[in-house]
Amino acid sequence: MASSLLQFLPAGAALSHDAAGEVLGIRRRRPGALDVTVPSARRNRPGIRLHRRALRDDDVTRRHNIPLTSPVRTLLDLAHGLPRAQLEAAVNEADKLDLINPERLRAALEAREGQRGVAALRELLDRQTLTLTDTELERRFLPIVRSAGLPAPRTQRSVNGFRVDFFWPELGLVVETDGLRYHRTPAQQARDRLRDQTHAAAGLTPLRFTHAQVAHEAKRVQEVLRNVARRAPTASR
Repeated sequence: MASSLLQFLPAGAALSHDAAGEVLGIRRRRPGALDVTVPSARRNRPGIRLHRRALRDDDVTRRHNIPLTSPVRTLLDLAHGLPRAQLEAAVNEADKLDLINPERLRAALEAREGQRGVAALRELLDRQTLTLTDTELERRFLPIVRSAGLPAPRTQRSVNGFRVDFFWPELGLVVETDGLRYHRTPAQQARDRLRDQTHAAAGLTPLRFTHAQVAHEAKRVQEVLRNVARRAPTASR
């Protein structure tokens, strides 16, 4: 369908926005017209929504012999109209598919300063890749703990041979935090799994939050802590 619709378009045209996102696999296209970016004004056709922009060489890629906007260009286009949660999901999918990662995306945004969508993506990256010092993390996390009704945790203790961020021996609860939401190296991921599996095998409940969640999603973190503490064996005594 997409290739037949593109036959009438001039050189330099490409699927874009939701249509490109669907072909790339980073989001499902919303029902309605197919988004196509063209280098100059053209008459609209039924079922096609035209966007006028001269695309750079690095703005265009091909899938199934169909020209479409690159992952970076597609995310910039989506950033202008998508709610933050949906944009975040698209960035996550692009990362999982190895189409882009936060470091490369941030570098690409630097070269596109002032373009529409840059500010929204940069804000999203800043939230997701936030890293707190141990002191800042504790300062932000402890009020969440109190609001959830949990006692004060022990911090930076050795548990099952691992140094953990927060530990409640009376609840059998371990909380670890990660500075980066996205890319941890395979070795780091393997060590994370080993830590969590070791704690679980010892009868503890391991939880893992990102620094960004602690800083920006306090209510969600609080809810998870409260629910886990409510189910802890000591909670029913």
